Amino acid sequence: MGLLTDLGPWAWFVLGGVLLLAEIAAPGAFLLWLGIAALVTGVLAYVIDLTWQMEVLIFAALAVAAVLVGRRISPAPGKASDKPFLNRRAEGFIGRVFVLDEPILAGVGQVRIDDSVWRIEGPDTSAGQAVKVVAVDGATLRVERA
Repeated sequence: MGLLTDLGPWAWFVLGGVLLLAEIAAPGAFLLWLGIAALVTGVLAYVIDLTWQMEVLIFAALAVAAVLVGRRISPAPGKASDKPFLNRRAEGFIGRVFVLDEPILAGVGQVRIDDSVWRIEGPDTSAGQAVKVVAVDGATLRVERA
């Protein structure tokens, strides 16, 4: 406890900074709350003259409270998103119908969707025909005639 008493409130600021940096290095949103508790403890120790025992008790109480609050405001794992196709844009095209600007030849072609051109695979189809996206394979859309 010599370091805690020697540095005074600055020990809590250092601990809070180390915990926040550790959260950046290994994200999991757990060390974030402990780091915040350490920083708040440092502020309290700076404003109010506390013994090191009181500082440790305050940190423990704040850490428990911060973790409980953090769990309450953090989204639950596996919870459905309000944007299910975020970072999976191609999957949002499944079931949609598009008109070909160019024909599908030898099972491969391209289709313009909004401002992008997508590679498609499917049965040979002439330009101007409608195709329906039935599956996605990476950046390739699998289509069939609509």
